[in-house]
Amino acid sequence: MRKFILTGLFLCVVCGGYAFAEETGAEAAASPIDLLRDEMQNNINIVWTCIAAFMVFFMQAGFAMVEAGFTRAKNAVNILMKNLMDFSIGTIAFFVIGFSLMFGVSKGIFGWDGFGVSDLTKSGDDWSWTFLIFQTVFAGTAATIVSGAMAGRTKFKAYLTYSVFICAFIYPIFGSWAWGSLFHGGGWLEGMGFCDFAGSTVVHSIGGWLALAGAIVLGPRIGKYGVDGKPKAILGHNVTLAALGVFILWFGWFGFNPGSTTIGNGEIGRVAVTTNMAAAAGAIIAMIVSWIIGKKPDGSMSLNGALAGLVGITAGCYTVTPVGAIMIGGTAGALVVFSVYFIDRVLKVDDPVGAVSVHGVCGAFGTLACGLFNAEGVLGTGDSTGLFYGGGFGQLGIQFTGVIACFAWAFGIGLVLFLGIKATVGLRVSPEEEVKGLDITEHGMEAYSGFQIFNM
Repeated sequence: MRKFILTGLFLCVVCGGYAFAEETGAEAAASPIDLLRDEMQNNINIVWTCIAAFMVFFMQAGFAMVEAGFTRAKNAVNILMKNLMDFSIGTIAFFVIGFSLMFGVSKGIFGWDGFGVSDLTKSGDDWSWTFLIFQTVFAGTAATIVSGAMAGRTKFKAYLTYSVFICAFIYPIFGSWAWGSLFHGGGWLEGMGFCDFAGSTVVHSIGGWLALAGAIVLGPRIGKYGVDGKPKAILGHNVTLAALGVFILWFGWFGFNPGSTTIGNGEIGRVAVTTNMAAAAGAIIAMIVSWIIGKKPDGSMSLNGALAGLVGITAGCYTVTPVGAIMIGGTAGALVVFSVYFIDRVLKVDDPVGAVSVHGVCGAFGTLACGLFNAEGVLGTGDSTGLFYGGGFGQLGIQFTGVIACFAWAFGIGLVLFLGIKATVGLRVSPEEEVKGLDITEHGMEAYSGFQIFNM
């Protein structure tokens, strides 16, 4: 009996060892394939995120065309120079200071290590370099939004000054509150569960509320308001350029939103669909509303409606359904029309391109809309947090907190910044320079040299 037991134990040990060796060998044989698959996926992620970053960079051309088209010909060179320089200066400022404030080791307020991206230069990690360029183009977008609202009367050196502060401090610090846990620590808003997938608030509302502060401190263009206080239309010189800019921005948004997945898989297509649906709905509804109010389908309002839809969907592009995207985009399209009229006629703030309405107001709405339309349960990504999908009021309250924090930070610090610039280097050009045009007085050249424009 004892021999039988010992023999059985021996066979068990031998067979078990053989089975373990066979399993280990199978795992070892499969390991190179798994490693190759992981390496391929990592490279696809890097390539897709880089392509998306390049598309977002091309949005600078879109902003330049929109702003130049919606303003007067005598300021076109000034607009182009501002768009060129805010990205160029912003790139350096974000590299040296902003990136580390946004993604460095954080206690919930802002990062405090790795300035000059020293950690990246030491590690040489491919993904980290990719993430840096992707975030750099986002910082450039936040800075360039301010340009349009302050067009036609701002000193060029003043614009260069506040571009540094936006990309080095203002945008990154709020960004660390909402997105900081992507690397270290985590921001206090993200810790609450704040939802802003691609930056309706982090990018667009920051730029929009800074634009509002700048336009208030700067004051309206000469001739914008009559002695009775009623606004007068100062028409842009080239709606064709503005339309081209909107289509470029629409294209770039397919990098802005789907690129924020930073993963090369099927999620890209879903986010692209919600992005496109919102833009289309925004353009249609803005056209209808402007048609009802003004008795004509207004071209400039329709173009801004498309942008409003894009800004509105940026926060929830990953968490809402296509139907939800249509609702968000359509509401943003109507909202931008009423907002433009309200800011122009009631607040009497001169915003030549509607930047405050498109980016500030619709960015805030899009962020709040996550608390209404988030449908993670429908999409299979978690439990739905939107009020309309059974998620209750919790997410909506968190979104409201983020929107208020963004306005308080960007508008408050923006007022301090612009008042400081006004008191030091000066913010506004002289009346003579404004009437003559900033192209000649600030840059010594004309956008349309040799052409004469007559009023028939």
